[in-house]
Amino acid sequence: MYNPSKAGVKGSIFGLPYGLEESDMIILPVHLDVTVSYGQGTSRAPDIILDESSQLDLSLLSIEKPWKLKMAMYDRLVINTQNEIHRGRAINVIKAIESGKKPDLDQLEFVNEFCDSVHKKIEEVVTSLLRLDKIVCVIGGDHSSPLGLMRALAKKGSYGILQIDAHMDLRNAYEEFKYSHASIMNNALKEEGITSLTQIGIRDFCEEEEDYVNRSKKPIHVFYDEDIFKNELEGISWKKQVCDIIKTLPDDVYVSFDMDGLDPSLCPNTGTPVVGGLQFNQVIYLLEQVVRSGKKIIGFDVCEAGNHPWDANVAARVIYRLAALTGVSAKLIDFK
Repeated sequence: MYNPSKAGVKGSIFGLPYGLEESDMIILPVHLDVTVSYGQGTSRAPDIILDESSQLDLSLLSIEKPWKLKMAMYDRLVINTQNEIHRGRAINVIKAIESGKKPDLDQLEFVNEFCDSVHKKIEEVVTSLLRLDKIVCVIGGDHSSPLGLMRALAKKGSYGILQIDAHMDLRNAYEEFKYSHASIMNNALKEEGITSLTQIGIRDFCEEEEDYVNRSKKPIHVFYDEDIFKNELEGISWKKQVCDIIKTLPDDVYVSFDMDGLDPSLCPNTGTPVVGGLQFNQVIYLLEQVVRSGKKIIGFDVCEAGNHPWDANVAARVIYRLAALTGVSAKLIDFK
């Protein structure tokens, strides 16, 4: 009885009529931005994305009836007051470090323990959903948000990560936070089941991260934003570059999408905006070609959308496309 041409109902993701039990894909909202080191507010993004998502039109040029993929959003996993309390403690730690002083070790420990507990809770929830044959994805929050999802998937089977991002996120315990948003890939690669990392759009990184890439025992392939732009100027098409990217990926792929990987005009309120970046249709082309090549997207996250309706609107469109392509790779829906 569902009519996708009618106005979407507020309060359900993309205005879809599906519940948790009947849905093939479960979206976990993670209201977490405790360790952010620049702009705040990404913890509120899941709520704004949910609100914006119901006004999207649901047809896509390349996918047949994408709204038939049954999706629902899970309950809140992080209470806002908990996030704000620990965010306040993290700010005190950051201020001390930035002023050249030693941080309060008790406050630092509180932050690390809280983040650890969040990731364990998410891993537990994801594991239970995977046992029900659900596809699971995460909406952050900052980019530390999906670690529990990555861990649960790594225990189920091996896969590689395709990361869209302005940053490498390979620092070790950045600002002494073990689960910093700037350390998500460092933490993820500690999981035995995560076999490789391919990074797209990188344009802000440090020497420590370059060293990590060079000495990593697991393959890390970095496609820098500057090189992507230069290649196009010199006649190397995006199609050709996408082919080179796909060659670095294993059969099973997890997509980690930081909104700051895009041109900042598309996400001006993201946590750490960086000049340059990818266009929306560039990324959609890449993701579609990954699926058309026969690779399977086993899960994904979309993080670092700003606390603003425009950022949330763009993020909702990224999530919908990623969800639909994941559905195609799982043979639940199909290309036209």
